[in-house]
Amino acid sequence: MSESKGNSLTFRKDAELDLLSLGALVHRLDPGIIPFRKATQCAIHVSGGEFNVAANLSDCFGLRTGIASAMVDYPLGDLIAERVRAMGVKPFYKHFPHNGVNGPNMAAVYSDRGFGVRAPVVFYNRANEAAAQLKPGDFDWKAIFAGGVKWVHSGGIFAALSPTTSELAVEAMREAKAAGAVTSFDLNFREKLWKISGGNKHAVDVIGRIVENVDVLVGNEEDLQKGLGIAGPEVASKSKLDPRVFVEMIDRVVQKHPHVKVVATTLREVHSTNRHSWSAVAWMNGKTYTAPTAELDVYDRVGGGDGFAAGFFYGLLTGETPDVATKLGWAHGALLTTFPGDTTMATLEQVRAFAQGGSARIQR
Repeated sequence: MSESKGNSLTFRKDAELDLLSLGALVHRLDPGIIPFRKATQCAIHVSGGEFNVAANLSDCFGLRTGIASAMVDYPLGDLIAERVRAMGVKPFYKHFPHNGVNGPNMAAVYSDRGFGVRAPVVFYNRANEAAAQLKPGDFDWKAIFAGGVKWVHSGGIFAALSPTTSELAVEAMREAKAAGAVTSFDLNFREKLWKISGGNKHAVDVIGRIVENVDVLVGNEEDLQKGLGIAGPEVASKSKLDPRVFVEMIDRVVQKHPHVKVVATTLREVHSTNRHSWSAVAWMNGKTYTAPTAELDVYDRVGGGDGFAAGFFYGLLTGETPDVATKLGWAHGALLTTFPGDTTMATLEQVRAFAQGGSARIQR
């Protein structure tokens, strides 16, 4: 084991993978700015909150990453698996056969981009989803961790898919800590998902058991309140870019989960579908680090938060200071909103340039 320089996280020195994610793989159908009720064609983006982090870290930041997930053996599964390979992510699949009629299925997300005053619209088909059938014991963690894994990541959307996926997330974090990995969890609280998986009280109980073995939490003040069952401060934030509400909650988070070393989130003020103010804030070692505020011209907002997480994790994994790591996450998340789809098309050079105050002047 070796301690990274510039932050308090300790990473394995000998590791085949820099990061392993546990989560559901999905495909997103995107008709662009056309509402689905009028759509005649769609682009297909392969996604999944946890996968997006692994894909971004591999493709943009050059790290060695993997994904533990469900895979259905049919053409949609083949399409998704091809994209996983294209992003350089090593798969660890539990395979499911498709019966040719009703599944199991790879989940579909339907999301138009909206435009101007018209907000994006997102809805799902997660019926008979293979990933929701994943359960403890489906992955041989000892074999997966045998070569060493520095960081293991999962999230609240996967945990909320079913009672068995939440238990699998508990198992994965416990096994990851036993194997010497740093662990992270993106709270990503989705009330609709938890409603069909036991409700808010169950969510707090389950997430609490997951977080027992988590070092790094990602989530805004609403995620912290609903996912961890922590009361918010009485003084409301004047602006969604104001980090004070988030910072005021950190003491309560650490009091309930004293082993948590890092908490971070993006800050976003939506002026219109295509115009956002964007920042980020992180807490580490009792100190708060805030990124600048950028005015974004947004092409596709989906995946911006995962883009932040990837850049932030990269900074911490490579020994950057918390301040630099926060800015790298902020910069990568901003750049990700300029591309179609959920995963990165940015280069590390672009991320570092933007994090250091770069501009959109033409590169000749």
